[in-house]
Amino acid sequence: MKAAEEERFREFVAIRWPGLLRMAYGLSADRNAAEDLAQATLAKVYASWGRVSRADNQDAYLYSILCNTYRGGFRKRRVAEVQTEFVPEAGQPDAAEHVESRMMLMAAVNELPPKQRAVLLLRYFADLSEAQTAEVMGVSVGTVKSQTSRAIDRLRTSPHLLEGGVR
Repeated sequence: MKAAEEERFREFVAIRWPGLLRMAYGLSADRNAAEDLAQATLAKVYASWGRVSRADNQDAYLYSILCNTYRGGFRKRRVAEVQTEFVPEAGQPDAAEHVESRMMLMAAVNELPPKQRAVLLLRYFADLSEAQTAEVMGVSVGTVKSQTSRAIDRLRTSPHLLEGGVR
């Protein structure tokens, strides 16, 4: 890769890393796995940088690679880790208030099937349209709508959210 393209790739990574990592965490439900998934995604982006850099919607292309990497059984054989405690980030006002709600929401989201979880994250976290989500996931817009509806219905009845009072 030429120096100018290398610099464009570095800028791309610097801007998108935080969001990519959050999306990977949403898919994998594990911080270490999320970092590995995000790095594996960026390795694939680097390998196909010519196509990615010319894409009309680079974010959709990035999320497509992320979802394909995740669906491809990324780290299938890894040993499951159980998070036992969550420490709020220092310096954030009222962080402790939101930690419990966030943990209950993530527990409920993590119980969704992978496709429903991916649809919710792409639609509401990455703020992609139904058409963009369908393109990223390689499914029809109707599938995105039905998976979104099913996922929201499951969240409404999730014991994690009913017990904690998160709405």
